[in-house]
Amino acid sequence: MAKTVSDVVIERLKDWGVTRVFGFPGDGIGAFDSALGKAQDEGDGVDYIRPTHEEICALMATAHAKFTGEVGVCVATSSPGGFHMLNGLYDAKMDNQPVVAIVGQQGLASLGTFTQQENNLERVFQDVACYVQTIVSPVQAEAVIDTAFRSALARLQPAVIVFPHDVQAMKAVTPTAAHWVSRASREPASTDITPSEVELRKAADILNAGERVTFLVGAGAQGATDEVLKAAELTGAGVITALRGKDVIPGDVPYHTQQVGLLGSLPSLHQMHECDTLLMLGTNYPYGEFLPETGAARAIQVDLKPEQMGIRYPTEVNLWGDVKATLKGLIPMLKPKDDLSWQRKIIDEMQGWEREEEAEAMVNYDDGANPRRFYFELNKRLPDGVIVTADAGTTADWYAHHLRFRRGMRGDLSGRLATMLAAMPYATSAKFAFPDRPVICTIGDGAFQMLGMNELITMKKYLKRFPNKQFVVLILHNNDLGQVSWEMRTEDANPVWRTAQDVESIDYAGYARLLGFQGIRVENDDDAADAIETALAHDGVTVIDAMVSRNIPPLPPHITKEYAKNTGIALLKGDPFEVNVIKDSAEALFTEGVERVKGALHIGGDKKDE
Repeated sequence: MAKTVSDVVIERLKDWGVTRVFGFPGDGIGAFDSALGKAQDEGDGVDYIRPTHEEICALMATAHAKFTGEVGVCVATSSPGGFHMLNGLYDAKMDNQPVVAIVGQQGLASLGTFTQQENNLERVFQDVACYVQTIVSPVQAEAVIDTAFRSALARLQPAVIVFPHDVQAMKAVTPTAAHWVSRASREPASTDITPSEVELRKAADILNAGERVTFLVGAGAQGATDEVLKAAELTGAGVITALRGKDVIPGDVPYHTQQVGLLGSLPSLHQMHECDTLLMLGTNYPYGEFLPETGAARAIQVDLKPEQMGIRYPTEVNLWGDVKATLKGLIPMLKPKDDLSWQRKIIDEMQGWEREEEAEAMVNYDDGANPRRFYFELNKRLPDGVIVTADAGTTADWYAHHLRFRRGMRGDLSGRLATMLAAMPYATSAKFAFPDRPVICTIGDGAFQMLGMNELITMKKYLKRFPNKQFVVLILHNNDLGQVSWEMRTEDANPVWRTAQDVESIDYAGYARLLGFQGIRVENDDDAADAIETALAHDGVTVIDAMVSRNIPPLPPHITKEYAKNTGIALLKGDPFEVNVIKDSAEALFTEGVERVKGALHIGGDKKDE
């Protein structure tokens, strides 16, 4: 049979290193789907993974890009399938990930005629994608595919290819030297960018002059762990990681104070208040209120996204470059610090903070288990090479507060989009990318009902293909959209509105068993460790249905007057959980206060610290 445009597209995908696509079929993409199936049957195709919804396809493609560094690829039919992918593509856009979406379209003759499922898809995807183009002729196909991949990789953004149904089945044409014909390259643009020596010297002079240097490290520094640590060693810096950069710096580095902000640590907050020099590496950290006061610190930013530099803090030097390559050029210019008192102070504070976190995890509440306890116990048992995901609810707070990743471990969540939907699609995608590694998804019951339950079905479908079948889903079951409930109280001074906030309770452990998986229901804090050990010992899928309190506050490291005032007003307005909120908050605050006093008096620490 003659080669079709769809066959050429599949060959081109493979040329770009694509081994897996996440797709959902439909008539608008039907001829391409058939070609994918034929190539797979002949052993010459790409792995086609079909989850339960087009939105999940796009989220899984984004996760694939995050965990592997490759281009994630998703496939769907025309509207409404293409529309469903938008949220996942915005996740890629806002977290700077290379994704290529191939979206079906009705036939060429239908364009602009208002026929069924024909919409202006180029206009629809214009905002989310760095490149959007319709393949309108066979001779154009290679150039569109290559440009989409090259653009996605260079710009770290999603690109969209619109693929009309009739073009998919047309006979392939090899581009020749002719007017209007592009003969495209299958090579990516190099992103191994290093700033000039003059600019590097400016940055080095600032870092060498600093007495209290702090690094803020984001996901854009992935792959540069050794370089970041070497630069920190030379400058005597403390290191803070943005939430998506949490796994860039190992958790056992003593001057790594984890995250900063509402879900950050007190030592990180102190660093930001007291540093005189700030180096931002591969991060577009969005919360300016937690950065130093204007003029309090000299600042440098390193990033591959020039449009995102110098917009969070008035930086003196903006280095457009890859973090790893830039630090390699910068490190020889750095002078070793003799005075490491700043770094020692940070280490001492972090030791105290860890004791405080443990104490808060061990508090027992009478209206449900303590969610912190599960993360504390999980952290002690994280297996080597594990990949952990979280949703953007209160699970993100406990993920930030209690998990400490060792080298070789990975963790991620939807960052700037902050969607609750991503935890399970991310975890499932991670399992496909690394089938020999354990994967743990930490998720709230609200998020689990949105897309998590669907993806347990996907795991059932594909589980046999994974050599390591360890896949743990830790569900914080509190019948509440917890993060939003606390935002209503602390940001808007409004009581919880149960009509909107309540999550219908179901037996999640029972649902897991219905699918043939291991399901464990946990109601007491003291059973958390056994549940996690049982899950990690099982070569299969385990759902831990953790019955936790809905009233435990995700306390920030420093409670502002506004935070306290708004919470008080919300409770006075008749919050339905007023009594338990007050009681549980008092328990948490009391424990926090006691630990800080003990730390100040050197009580309860290791002997060597006393």
